[in-house]
Amino acid sequence: QEQLVESGGGLVQAGGSLRLSCAASGPTFSVYHMGWFRQASGKEREFVAAITWNTGNTNYADAVKGRFTISRNSAKDTVYLQINSLKPEDTAVYYCAADRNWGLITANPGYWGKGTLVTVSS
Repeated sequence: QEQLVESGGGLVQAGGSLRLSCAASGPTFSVYHMGWFRQASGKEREFVAAITWNTGNTNYADAVKGRFTISRNSAKDTVYLQINSLKPEDTAVYYCAADRNWGLITANPGYWGKGTLVTVSS
């Protein structure tokens, strides 16, 4: 059964850093594009970052460019999100996502993890 499991969330002070991880299990995730979304309390879920399965090309939301870095270790079927210079407005549940269609990975991916909470204190 294909599954995405996030980890690495927690409470951090503004200006700090976190690295989120997403472990993928299943026979085909190695050829899936991977992404991160987030949802703050009372707001809609929004795209954060994505990475292709083969070329390593990335795409970021404007709000996180320069502070967030997505990467993947294909040998471990794991994708990471390095978050630097955290701000209180980054507080949200962060979700890992996957899809074979690059056009969908930033909008409506087919696979989702259950999320990990990041809380940034001011």
